[in-house]
Amino acid sequence: MTDIDNRSALQHIAEQADEAIDLAEAALLFAALDLPTSDVSFYRDHVRAIGDAVGDHISTKNIDENVSPEDMAEALNHTLFEKFRYAGDDKTYDDLDNANLMRVIDRRRGLPVALGILYLAAARAQGWAAAGLNFPGHFLVRLESRDGRRLIIDPFHQGRVMGAPELRDLLKVVAGPGVELEASHYRTVSSRDVLIRLQNNVKTRRLDRGLIKEAVDAIENMILLAPDSLALWREAGVLHMRAGHLKRAIESFDKFVSLAQDGPDRMKIAKVVQELRERIN
Repeated sequence: MTDIDNRSALQHIAEQADEAIDLAEAALLFAALDLPTSDVSFYRDHVRAIGDAVGDHISTKNIDENVSPEDMAEALNHTLFEKFRYAGDDKTYDDLDNANLMRVIDRRRGLPVALGILYLAAARAQGWAAAGLNFPGHFLVRLESRDGRRLIIDPFHQGRVMGAPELRDLLKVVAGPGVELEASHYRTVSSRDVLIRLQNNVKTRRLDRGLIKEAVDAIENMILLAPDSLALWREAGVLHMRAGHLKRAIESFDKFVSLAQDGPDRMKIAKVVQELRERIN
């Protein structure tokens, strides 16, 4: 597929209802934008093979239809970490490859959210209820059985089970010693949010390397998924300014102004737009 084909496919995904979004497919299409010569079908087959292996593992256990979250976690962990040898990349954590699902599959290493997408894809292939959590700084997955039992696992650390003590300890590492566990950290997030989180990792790593144009590309990928996000339009405008792309900065800021409610932020950005127009006229 060409870059245009990939973007067209992503646009189609972005227009779908959230529950219809194929997380792994979307993540692979985003990856293909950066690796245009790669064969997406190879990676699709691999994701499908992971799901099939999870199903086969459950079948060998002779588990009834009401699979427990513990059984789900065991099957997912066995498949991803023992059969396919995936692992969290704690040695080169900030490597850009860790946020590109194709390269994650090639290397069998990745960020929590990239590995989490493989977990979610494999779980959902079985018809299981699985979702990412609104946990800061580290992506976690919640599994839920049909009778309402739940389990939280960490896809980066070999699918370890995360109870309240483990979550509290992790939170203090990623968010600071003064931060306490609260109800919002247990809230599930949408598929769009998961993909935006993945692309935000791409953006952050590109900014760290001074790749401003490429960082804007990642923001525009996020905007594709969340076209009404004020924060994304404003950030796109700021980065276009840094890159010297004043016309595109004006377009981004104009979109912010059109979406924002009356208030100090809207007035401030409208003033920036006026100053930019004066600079290019």
